[in-house]
Amino acid sequence: MYSKTQFGQLLEGFPRGSFERLVSQEQTDKYSKGFRSWDHFIAMIYGHLSGCKSLRELEAGFNAQTAHHYHLGTNPLKRSTLSDANANRSYHLFERVCQQLISGVHRQLKRELTHMLYLMDSSPISLHGLGFDDWASQYKNNLRQGLKLHLMIEAQQGTPCYTTLTGMQVSDIKEGHRITLEKGATYVFDRGYYDYNWWYEINRMQSVFVTRLKKNANVRIEKYHEIPVKDDHILEDAVIYFNNPRVKSRPEKNAYRDDPVRRIIVKREAKETPLVIVTNDFKRSASEVAALYKKRWDIELFFKWIKQNLKIKHFLGRSENAVKIQIYTALISYLLLQLYQQKNHIKTSLKLCLSMLRVSLFQRVKTEHITAQRYQRHREKISALQPELRF
Repeated sequence: MYSKTQFGQLLEGFPRGSFERLVSQEQTDKYSKGFRSWDHFIAMIYGHLSGCKSLRELEAGFNAQTAHHYHLGTNPLKRSTLSDANANRSYHLFERVCQQLISGVHRQLKRELTHMLYLMDSSPISLHGLGFDDWASQYKNNLRQGLKLHLMIEAQQGTPCYTTLTGMQVSDIKEGHRITLEKGATYVFDRGYYDYNWWYEINRMQSVFVTRLKKNANVRIEKYHEIPVKDDHILEDAVIYFNNPRVKSRPEKNAYRDDPVRRIIVKREAKETPLVIVTNDFKRSASEVAALYKKRWDIELFFKWIKQNLKIKHFLGRSENAVKIQIYTALISYLLLQLYQQKNHIKTSLKLCLSMLRVSLFQRVKTEHITAQRYQRHREKISALQPELRF
């Protein structure tokens, strides 16, 4: 009896029909001679999920499962062919797959959740050395060269809702301006998104922002809120106004100058200096706002998880196209893994789910279960026919 492998079930998160429509639009199979975009996609997803560190390892592991290739719609793999595809097949196909998958998951989350809490940040991907220096030197800031992964995740599920890949020199706030703001949502971010006018846009959308205030911010205090005795970690809760008439280093006027914001100063046990938070949320308590900013650490853990468990630290190719393909397919793998976990009602952590899947990618669980049942019935039948020795 035929049933899908675990790998086949995971790929159901992005149906092949949807993938082929994007292939047709991007024309990535126009000059293909056997190694199609679908073959490329499966090989890269397999590489991330299996933890392969090299093309040779990926080729050996994937080709050891030739009996399962037919039902996946693919063929045995040659590492030289995969290397050429990573260098020459446009990464835009995988970028669009990633964006479409994110959009679908995001729509589902908005139907399920009554309030959206978004965490925003970016993570640098340093690229130095032979092959990387040829192109990564154009993406350089004062500290390093390479790419930067900008991300916004939904806090409750830890699911990416927006992502872009830029050069290291692109600021976080520049990418922040590209995000379509949602009415009633809460956005938590660090000082990389420091822009009074952008904060004003969030406030104008009747949404909430929570971020850190710079030490040299020019503000005036309107009034102080009373701090409950139980909130001994809150040092100050005040209503303030920004005095700056213009946005720093830019000609625009400060649109937020005439509207109040809230400044909350929080004592930190590990550090001598307190944490200064600014928000337009006047409804939550000071402790709740501080807890929201603390939640921002979850996106740091997300970046750490991706880099440790999927392959975006060791690259299979050194060209710009190959690196971007590997990063986008890592995000696709994460999303497919999340969908697989939810569909199969797996209660363990995502890391344990990946660990279990890693050793059983080509198992046909349903077929093996039916075979085991048949064997058990056969044993019971034989046991019933044989006399039983009693002592």
